[in-house]
Amino acid sequence: MDDRQLKERFAGLTTAHLADGCLRAGVPVRCAPSAVRAAVPGAKVIGRVLPARHAGSVDVFLEAYEGARPGDVLVVDNDGRLDEACAGDLAVLEAQAAGVSGVVVWGLHRDSADIRAIGLPVFSMGALPTGPLRLDERPGDALERARVGEWTVGRDDLVAGDDDGVLFVPAERAGEVLTLAETIRDTERGQAERIRAGRSLREQLGFAAFLAERARTPGLTFREYLRSVGGAIEE
Repeated sequence: MDDRQLKERFAGLTTAHLADGCLRAGVPVRCAPSAVRAAVPGAKVIGRVLPARHAGSVDVFLEAYEGARPGDVLVVDNDGRLDEACAGDLAVLEAQAAGVSGVVVWGLHRDSADIRAIGLPVFSMGALPTGPLRLDERPGDALERARVGEWTVGRDDLVAGDDDGVLFVPAERAGEVLTLAETIRDTERGQAERIRAGRSLREQLGFAAFLAERARTPGLTFREYLRSVGGAIEE
């Protein structure tokens, strides 16, 4: 799947749909920490991970851009630090010039007004005026993988971000996850339309029948019941 197809398909989805698609496909749901949010509300991005482990100098970003493919998303590992910002307007502007479609930072950004003007989607844990406070030894695999919260990701992963947060999906499973996400989206949209038309979700899912069946089989879960009637909304 090329970058254009990927973006077209994600345009009609959310990261919540993708997370549910991962569950349905048996793919681990790898969400960035909830503090990683869009710097500008409404931002949305999907693309292959372009990893960079920050050690106090912008050169790691510039070197990452040298190997960037159009549509890649720079994923910056700054160890979740909250005492410094590691990405600012020039790093973001240069990312845009290199064909990178967005930036995700496990850490902080700065130059918020300029980043809004640039218009490239940026996701981070927030903003802080100060830039890097120290220069550490750069790890040998600084351009091979990045850690975001509990997850380590690399070029064989996709990253998606929107107002719900950031999610990572193995690139080789992307088509399957997207297809399942689209099915879930369509099911939920139909359910929402029927709710607006006056048919409650409880009625659509036969919730009274579930309660009756659970009374007979106390171990029955709602998810198991939904699977049995084909009305799953939880996965």
